[in-house]
Amino acid sequence: MSDQLHDRSKQLRNKLEAAHERIRNASDGRVVELLVVSKTYPATDVKILSQLGQVRFGENRDQEAREKVLECTDFPLLKWHMIGQLQSNKFKSIARWADMVETLDRVDHVQALEKAASMANRTLRVLIQFNLDPADSPSRGGAHVSQIPEFLQEFDQAPHLLLRGVMGIAPHPSTGMPAGGAFEKLASTSQMIRETHPDAEMISAGMSEDLESAISAGATQVRLGSAILGQRQYVQ
Repeated sequence: MSDQLHDRSKQLRNKLEAAHERIRNASDGRVVELLVVSKTYPATDVKILSQLGQVRFGENRDQEAREKVLECTDFPLLKWHMIGQLQSNKFKSIARWADMVETLDRVDHVQALEKAASMANRTLRVLIQFNLDPADSPSRGGAHVSQIPEFLQEFDQAPHLLLRGVMGIAPHPSTGMPAGGAFEKLASTSQMIRETHPDAEMISAGMSEDLESAISAGATQVRLGSAILGQRQYVQ
């Protein structure tokens, strides 16, 4: 192992351990999964983290994800989550590499994604992304609670899609809405869905800056990128 790779491995080990410590301290013994947001980071980082026991990784660009998945075929236990905005022309590709889609926020995308999963002969786990922004702020995407009946009706007719829960992003700090309140709203939404779909128990919420608030509100998975992998180099 080169000195550079050794140093990176040591750095990632320390960051991963620190992240798990934060999660343990916030969860009070409850199991909360960690999704490492690997978008824009190299496959070498994914491989190092997988050797340290990390299994779940999140990607938001189809092309980058496809390339990274191919580079990591020697790590068959990895689980890849799509966490970017969905585009219907990418569904066929996403259905071939993703194990979970966390950002389904349009009712009319359910059957389109079902068709893609069927063609790929795969079953995808799916989360519905809900909008947690205040009503008077610009939306960053996400469904509304009023659409739950429509979503559930569509999922009941999609045998290749398994509804596993909900996902949400805290409102931008400029809105003045506390992250905790938004995450509590997401937890209430989760409870509404689980009344008829008890297997949809996953709540994906909380990132590097607000994971404690998310876990306190009931999150079962947090999504961390920079807290583990460091400063992100964005790509255009």
